[in-house]
Amino acid sequence: MVKGELMDTMGYKTEEARHTGSGGSIARPHRVLIVDDNAQNLELLDALLTTSGYEVVRASNGREALERVEEDPPHIILLDVLMPVMDGYETCRRLKESEKTRFIPVVMVTALNSLEDRVRGIEAGADDFISKPFQRPELLARVKSLVRVKGLLDELENAHNVLISLAVALDFNDPYTHGHSQRVAEYAARLAAFIGLSEEEQGNIRNAGILHDIGKIATDKGVLHKPGALNDTEYDHVKQHPVVGEKICRPLKFAQPFLPAIRHHHEKHNGTGYPDGLAGEEIPLGGRIIAIVDVYDALTTVRPYRRGMPPNVAVEVMKAEAIKGFWDRRLVDAFAGLLREEGTAGRTPARAIGV
Repeated sequence: MVKGELMDTMGYKTEEARHTGSGGSIARPHRVLIVDDNAQNLELLDALLTTSGYEVVRASNGREALERVEEDPPHIILLDVLMPVMDGYETCRRLKESEKTRFIPVVMVTALNSLEDRVRGIEAGADDFISKPFQRPELLARVKSLVRVKGLLDELENAHNVLISLAVALDFNDPYTHGHSQRVAEYAARLAAFIGLSEEEQGNIRNAGILHDIGKIATDKGVLHKPGALNDTEYDHVKQHPVVGEKICRPLKFAQPFLPAIRHHHEKHNGTGYPDGLAGEEIPLGGRIIAIVDVYDALTTVRPYRRGMPPNVAVEVMKAEAIKGFWDRRLVDAFAGLLREEGTAGRTPARAIGV
């Protein structure tokens, strides 16, 4: 009997533990990190998972587990609780606090069964619990389920990264807007923090800043790079980019919170902006923030039709425009306060954001 047939008679399919590479090819098996200070438990888990087609990596304590994750992040972690050097709770907490590892599923495999122990695990960020002694079919089923979830999250992250890369590439394609979206994202996130928005809201506004001009991918390049003033037809064409940008991002779940900021970053406080002519508080806060930092970056950088203004002059221009009703005066004042507090109002834009 060959190895594949043996796996089938045991009820395990090695293919289920593998993931598909580009072009439909079979890539490396899904990788499981098992963490336990008991060598016998490690042997048992290793044999079960290897036989089921998984690639297994071992660690005997939490600190060693963090080192293994740093070397090559696994698809899932099976984590004992009571261990020397660093216990499972602290290990899980550190994994879930890191941007790089927070989405790796962590299953606590433990003999501790009290409600208090489980609550501690949940507070540390554990995704699931399996009690010792465990049932093999249950453990394999839970591993398979969480690995599938991790795969879906990875696909979403890849879509996110592709879109971000596309936006950055769009900037790099134009010498006059080189780095514009990245600067807008930085300014916007710092302004969001300055006015007291949560870290989640800051992250959404940063993403909106990166992607606010993604719709320009559908804008005629001759119009975008035209050195002189646009005629009415050309201007109407350019004004479609916020709508196009929203349509591009709409299918992606991660983009839902900041779609309004992408669509409405060219609205004006007095209702004379586009695409929907919103006014005042009708304009989403994210859109108002992006609008202010967008115009600041536009004023302070070189464009085909003019030189860039000194930052302090740009701020005064924006304050005057806010009085005319273009921008949210409170946000303009807050942005001026942010630049003043950071000591960047008199610097060049590049130095202001550390690039």
